[in-house]
Amino acid sequence: MYPEPTSERPGGLASLAFLTPGNYQDDDPYSGLEATLQLFELGERLGFDGAWIRQRHLEHGVSSAAAFLAAATQRTTRIELGTAVIPIGYESPFRLAEDLATVDVLSRGRLQPGFSAGTPPHAELLGDLVFDGDWRSHDLSYGRINRLVEALRGGYLGDEETVIHSPGNVQRPRQQPHAAGLADRVWYGGGSLRSARWAGEHRLNLLTGNVIDGFVADGEATDDVVAAQLALLDVYRKAAGPGGPARIALGRVIVPTDSADGATRARYRDYATSRHERTLRAHGPRRTLFAPDLIGPAEEIVARLQADAAVAAVRELRVELPYEFDRAEYEQILHDVVHLVAPALGWQPATERTTCPAPDPRRPAG
Repeated sequence: MYPEPTSERPGGLASLAFLTPGNYQDDDPYSGLEATLQLFELGERLGFDGAWIRQRHLEHGVSSAAAFLAAATQRTTRIELGTAVIPIGYESPFRLAEDLATVDVLSRGRLQPGFSAGTPPHAELLGDLVFDGDWRSHDLSYGRINRLVEALRGGYLGDEETVIHSPGNVQRPRQQPHAAGLADRVWYGGGSLRSARWAGEHRLNLLTGNVIDGFVADGEATDDVVAAQLALLDVYRKAAGPGGPARIALGRVIVPTDSADGATRARYRDYATSRHERTLRAHGPRRTLFAPDLIGPAEEIVARLQADAAVAAVRELRVELPYEFDRAEYEQILHDVVHLVAPALGWQPATERTTCPAPDPRRPAG
């Protein structure tokens, strides 16, 4: 069980993970996917608690998180393997449950599947292909995630007399393989108060990152990303209630420059400059807010994380790696985070702990 945060230990950081997009070149997907698998291996050696992959359709990134993580189960032994996030609108809940349960069995219980609901990205281009017809009439709501979780729980189909005959046995039918405990390791990527409330009510763990809707209450707007994130966490915890979901993970783009060479530092500065303007105001009817990227010397990043009240309100931090960086840059970032940033927040690499227990699912949220 993780101790609660204190003022003496800002953030009370107990678990550290990273999220990567799995980039590759159009004419050479193998090299990029292999480099990402090697990044997962490196993360495990460095002592990270979790390695997460994005799922991106029609782009130069991992389009099937389950297939990619099946490979990662054979390249790692300890680190948690997460998806952030799978757009459930493109998925058959039962079939995806089969795939995810297979990955979890292969990983010996390390899978952390995360999802989003609603109209998925690129629906105008991809929806008709996925559904083999007009996608606009299909249910794209939270209900698809409920159905996936129910499949993962392993309830039997039919009545008590229903059996199926297969070569070698007769059995009661349910989703196979059954991965005990996987249904309790499902996460929801929540960027709005509504989604946070739903995730808490339905006993899902919560992912919240550097993009969030700018509201502190229903109909009450803010331009302060930290205030919005704190409100989201409060709504989630209240909806979950006592004995609710165990885990909340918060993401920030973190790029220490300490061990980078001069050319790489210049590239990082250009990247930060290109994204700064979006952090200055809310965008669109949902008042989308972007947290500033944390790019610079580790000492400066630590100070900014310690001053971030949203970071201090959770126990798990996820380093969101920028899109379109190369393997060497990702490796340098992870190395500096482990050695220069996270220890200042009270975190120890899993490789240096006497024991490395999984988070207790019975502990209070956060």
